[in-house]
Amino acid sequence: MPGGANRTRQSIRRVLIGVTLGVTVAAGAGLGIREAVPADADEGGDSAVGAHQGATGEVERGELTGSTTASGTLRFAGGRTADSAREGILTGLPAPGSVVHLGDRLYAVDNVPVFLLHGDLPAWRDFGTGMDEGPDVLALEQSLRELGFLGQQPDEKFTWRTAAAIRKWQDTKGLEVTGRLPLGSVVFADGDLRIGTLTAEPGDRVGPGAGLFETTGTSQVVDVDLALADQRLAVADKKVHLRLPDGAETTGTISSVGTPTEKDASGGGKETSVPVVITPDDPAAAGSFQQASVTVDIPSEQRADVLSVPVGALLALDARRFGIEVVGGDGGTRQVPVTTGLFAGGRVEVSGDGVRAGQRVVVPNR
Repeated sequence: MPGGANRTRQSIRRVLIGVTLGVTVAAGAGLGIREAVPADADEGGDSAVGAHQGATGEVERGELTGSTTASGTLRFAGGRTADSAREGILTGLPAPGSVVHLGDRLYAVDNVPVFLLHGDLPAWRDFGTGMDEGPDVLALEQSLRELGFLGQQPDEKFTWRTAAAIRKWQDTKGLEVTGRLPLGSVVFADGDLRIGTLTAEPGDRVGPGAGLFETTGTSQVVDVDLALADQRLAVADKKVHLRLPDGAETTGTISSVGTPTEKDASGGGKETSVPVVITPDDPAAAGSFQQASVTVDIPSEQRADVLSVPVGALLALDARRFGIEVVGGDGGTRQVPVTTGLFAGGRVEVSGDGVRAGQRVVVPNR
């Protein structure tokens, strides 16, 4: 290839990189394209024509997916403050960082334990024979059944079977066996609780409503404030890609999308974003992280069954046309005009006469 052609390739690649970066910034995809310069470039004189011996890439057929990158925060879901349900002297608290499971002691007042049960409604009355039907009875019976003390199908009626199940449970916990549960003896939550910061200490006098400690659920989520311009990407049940601080990668699913919210911008003024909550598909993927910044890649555009080449394989044939340099079976090369499409993941969609999957294309050394 003549030396002038080499110089042209270098200059047009610089132009192309600028164009590609413009596409990248507009799409927010973070493609990471770098300027490519041929290793054998000769700024003076002609280079000999012969078999290509440099780096090559492949024309591939498949799905090409673009993405928008956003910052997110990994945290435990469902934060709230646990309040005392009884009055007296606080004599027992859970350890920060521990998990309290169904049927476990949550805390103690006057050395009387308060236990965790599962349910959506807070406890608001005594449980005992003769009480009215209600959804709180259903939650109580569901917990007793899950703990193995109730054989019947749970319902909203407190019967002698309910009382018998309570007596069995009380006996295993070393409590007074009464078949009744006075208000304040159990706390309902929608699942097991992870204990956070303690806001009270043993020996404190507490009353109903006094804050004792912070809690969250045991599952983790990722919060993302998505730019308003990208709100079309925020669709419930959509799959996303997550990158953790230690370099580990996993996937997640958008579980909820909030309404646009205006907040103070870091540089002053206001900015509007869309709050998005993502649930990791693999709960164990977050490892030991309790709270951390993560990178979220949200799919933006997709092209199915298309041809693509590494971005570095593109060359500008002139001010308005692009091409690729195909390596033949004898090692010789020829320029083939192409039409470009989606840029994604370091590759670019291409189409044109004479372009087919499996071809080798010149990709200058970087």
